[in-house]
Amino acid sequence: MSPKISISQKMDIPQPTAKKVAKELTIHDDTRIDNYYWMKLSDDQKNAKEKDEQTKEVVAYLESENDYLDKMMSHTKDFQEKLFEEIKGRIKQTDMSVPYKDNGYYYMVRYEEGKEYPIYSRKKGSLDANEDIMLDVNELAKDFSYYRVGRRTVSPNNQILAYGEDTLSRRIYTVRFKNLETGELLEDEIPNTTGGVVWANDNKTVFYTVKDDALRAYKIFKHKLGTSASQDVEVYHEADETYGTFIYKTKSKKYLVIGSYQTLSTEYRILEADNPDGKFRVFQARDYANKLEYGIAHFEDKFYIRTNLDAKNFRLMETPENATSKENWKEVIPNRDDVLFEGMDIFKNYMVLSERINGITNLRVIPNEGKEYYINFGEDAFLMYTSINPEFDTDVLRMGYTSLTVPNSTYDFNMKTQDKELLKQTEVVGGYNSDDYQSERIYADARDGTKVPISIVYKKGTKKDGSAPLLLYGYGSYGNSLDPYFSSVRLSLLDRGFIYAIAHIRGGEEMGRDWYENGKLLNKKNTFTDFIDCGEHLLKKDYTNKEKLFAMGGSAGGLLVGAVINMRPDMWKGVVAAVPFVDVVTTMLDESIPLTTGEFDEWGNPKDKEYYSYIKSYSPYDNVAKVDYPALLVTTGLHDSQVQYWEPAKWVAKIRDMKTDKNPLLLHTNMDAGHGGASGRFERFKETAMEYAFFLDLAGINEGEIKN
Repeated sequence: MSPKISISQKMDIPQPTAKKVAKELTIHDDTRIDNYYWMKLSDDQKNAKEKDEQTKEVVAYLESENDYLDKMMSHTKDFQEKLFEEIKGRIKQTDMSVPYKDNGYYYMVRYEEGKEYPIYSRKKGSLDANEDIMLDVNELAKDFSYYRVGRRTVSPNNQILAYGEDTLSRRIYTVRFKNLETGELLEDEIPNTTGGVVWANDNKTVFYTVKDDALRAYKIFKHKLGTSASQDVEVYHEADETYGTFIYKTKSKKYLVIGSYQTLSTEYRILEADNPDGKFRVFQARDYANKLEYGIAHFEDKFYIRTNLDAKNFRLMETPENATSKENWKEVIPNRDDVLFEGMDIFKNYMVLSERINGITNLRVIPNEGKEYYINFGEDAFLMYTSINPEFDTDVLRMGYTSLTVPNSTYDFNMKTQDKELLKQTEVVGGYNSDDYQSERIYADARDGTKVPISIVYKKGTKKDGSAPLLLYGYGSYGNSLDPYFSSVRLSLLDRGFIYAIAHIRGGEEMGRDWYENGKLLNKKNTFTDFIDCGEHLLKKDYTNKEKLFAMGGSAGGLLVGAVINMRPDMWKGVVAAVPFVDVVTTMLDESIPLTTGEFDEWGNPKDKEYYSYIKSYSPYDNVAKVDYPALLVTTGLHDSQVQYWEPAKWVAKIRDMKTDKNPLLLHTNMDAGHGGASGRFERFKETAMEYAFFLDLAGINEGEIKN
């Protein structure tokens, strides 16, 4: 096949130009000039039927960028379609989840060929029973360009389904109720929720969480079926703007639990689920000064507590259910400096702990009687996790397992005999052999001497002589760890000779709590330099070369790659920044923007001069310079509630105005979606196909070049 023109050669196409309107932003005797501040629209402006002049101008600019992207990538249109069909074609269209049993019913999710959305159903008593379809989301979604179902919960008597629906992609859900015996929708309707309800044990009272104007979950209300939502009773108001709130029911079904959370502090309130009109009582008061975090699980007459109380990597405690404050807590499992205790599942005769060891999550089984052990699958790099386990009195643990080369697999693990039964492994349609691929785990030396893990996967036969293209992916924020999991989507890169690498940089929690704390606040730049040092290590070890080294990150990972291309623009051939958080100073100074107030402990509050200066020193938007930038593709959604669309839009406009290179700079705005992209099962992969075509085109690989 003859080579086609590349994106890099199409620089004769006129680029969009955003107007400049100087906006002075002054604090701490420091003034920043933002020429693109005018791009910020309110939700009311975006959603108004009659658009004002500013809205028309912003939309016109975003559409001009979309048009420019279409023209710049027009030669890849057929390739994108091929990639999309290839990605879609690996996914089994008619498929079903492994059923799980809860309260006498088997619940499952299935998909039908050619349809974008799931069908939620159940069977009573036996898998041989007739299927009852609870929700066919394909029918619900047919009149909307975006549609997503939130949390689904069934009443204790199995008769009423409550579910949330979002038709705008702002993660604001309206809760509806369906009679599962008659199929009819109840008149009850609850707007502005986080997506679901929690049932009391009386089958008629539900509790739910609502959002404020900044989309912070801030109040818990109580609703009685058959009454208007306007009559609902407020049971809790989280008045501290740095906290959010939520509600759930314990696995034991005995307690309703209201949680208040902030980056470094939590608090819980409990109420017997048999007494929905009672008053919630505080489990243990919040202690923000000492950064107390804890989570609770109930069993019989005790609560078990996972907490960082005098335990940086967390420990397990227990306390009587009628004496829950911390002076009553007794240690069950101590803190360990080299193991991060991440979670727990409690059964009648077993306790299962999720522990991160050397960056990898392991499952530790502790029987009431007998010797404890770790579940072993014989690999070095993997993701192991507990699945849905609603029953207490069982020897069987439902769990999941995957690695960079092993598709997601669901097992029933017998905790008594240690036998594993594979219930389902996600099928890769068209055939997939894990033996054709190789995974590795190596360590890069950061500039301060820290060893940073890198997980790598590639197709066997790919040369490690510096000639292969390599995509380095990273995140590194909020203590969220990137795990080495399988992706059939990724095969479209691997089969064309790409190496895929995950940088487990500081700011995540892969290597324990210190890993997180050394990549946040006034240590945040470690996240960026770790990523650069991982890239340098991969170059040094001949996994790739500078003309074939690519980078990608999304959301806070978009901040990562945004900061990195300012610090080392020379390292990268091309970068994709997905829904990137790039205007950090301005956003963190605006408490009306969703997420801002709850994240001061992650980034720092720029109203404090020390944090202002530090954040400003790395904020991608504030550090755009007159330099040669790599080829850049930026994506966003007009209705994004987490990273507002104007951040990437302003960033692209500023880079376009200042950069000194002729490399492609592209912005794609999904005008119908938000942070998570399109809502359909397959539709979202159109954006993935566009991103992959961008990388492959820059690497000089056309659609005919698939490695065998």
